[in-house]
Amino acid sequence: MKIQIRNPNSKMTEGVSCHPSRVTHRTSAFTLVEMLLVITIIGILAALVVPKMMGRSEQARQAAARADISSIKTALDAFEVDNGYYPKNAMDLIQQPRDAKNWHGPYLDKIPQDPWGNNYIYAFPGKHNANSYDLSSVGPDAKEGTEDDIGNWTTK
Repeated sequence: MKIQIRNPNSKMTEGVSCHPSRVTHRTSAFTLVEMLLVITIIGILAALVVPKMMGRSEQARQAAARADISSIKTALDAFEVDNGYYPKNAMDLIQQPRDAKNWHGPYLDKIPQDPWGNNYIYAFPGKHNANSYDLSSVGPDAKEGTEDDIGNWTTK
């Protein structure tokens, strides 16, 4: 018979039984309830955050379209200052037209596409700006004349 002396404050004896051949280990793991609780919390957070982020991306595209329109407007105004008239089409900002004697371009490196992948629409003379030009993006629906259009005449 063996006598084992244990100190109750000692770390060495934790998880060890009095019998030397039996060693018990405590394993820690997540229970099913804990896992479901964590998954539920993540789902609730995702349901709150994702719609807000989706709205922000559309706002960012609209802001990018307005910024592009502003840059193209600057190029169109520079063309008008140099030549005394607005160009007949947007390509006149990149390549010198035959009738432009004081052309100091190119005024743009290239004509950008709007954030939805469509071409900007340039019209001279404009329907909305009779003495000037109309410059617009058809917006996310890619249809001209709808309420989501962004143009140099809109004040959004």
